[in-house]
Amino acid sequence: MDLHGKCALVTGGGSGMGASVARMLGARGARVAVLDLNADAAEATAKEIAGVSFSADVADESSVKAALEETISQIGIPRVVVSCAGIAPASRILGREGPHELDLFQDVINTNLVGTFNVLRLCASKMAELDPVTAAGGRGVIINTASVAAYEGQIGQAAYASSKGGVVSLTLPAARELARVGIRVMTIAPGLIGTPMLMKMDKDVQNSLASQVPFPSRFGQPEEFASLVSHVIDNEMLNGEVIRLDGAIRLAPK
Repeated sequence: MDLHGKCALVTGGGSGMGASVARMLGARGARVAVLDLNADAAEATAKEIAGVSFSADVADESSVKAALEETISQIGIPRVVVSCAGIAPASRILGREGPHELDLFQDVINTNLVGTFNVLRLCASKMAELDPVTAAGGRGVIINTASVAAYEGQIGQAAYASSKGGVVSLTLPAARELARVGIRVMTIAPGLIGTPMLMKMDKDVQNSLASQVPFPSRFGQPEEFASLVSHVIDNEMLNGEVIRLDGAIRLAPK
């Protein structure tokens, strides 16, 4: 898809993979809306690419609706939507201080799974109004972010793995339903990506984690995630599938 002049929307675009995706889209000529809970971070990314920014809580219906309406009024209906917003707190089901807090579990599910679905449903409803731009009748693509934890969740990742497993399971039924209006749905499941969260860890911990990746034995780069997003946008046969971006890692129990 030729992105020049077309609208794209990225959640979690204030840092890490989301920011790299926003920069890639801007470099390809798209008009980009950067959404993030952190308004300052969203604005900083948007300034780099002459985009627009909005503070939004992806799990809140009114928040996403407002950001989407502002996006449409300023730069148009998104043809590309990339959901990168997410949280990853760790907690054991049976910890030293008692059972896993239910509120924490619900917060993770709400942000990572409900938030992803909220963005998908609202953006798809607007995207369906656009005219097709491909010979097959394609109107656009929605790309969600899962994690390898969806398949090999570690001890302490019950909430996170559950939320990302939900994103994985959402992919095919969403793609099947939205096929009738020419909207593709894909998911990327990254492994260990060098986001700010990982890079703040002790250097010895970083080295230990990176050594677990068979090849290349390093953290993935946010730019590599963005590169895969770019390919998914261009390859119309990619639909209804989850792609692991992980250097062949399989997570150990802990």
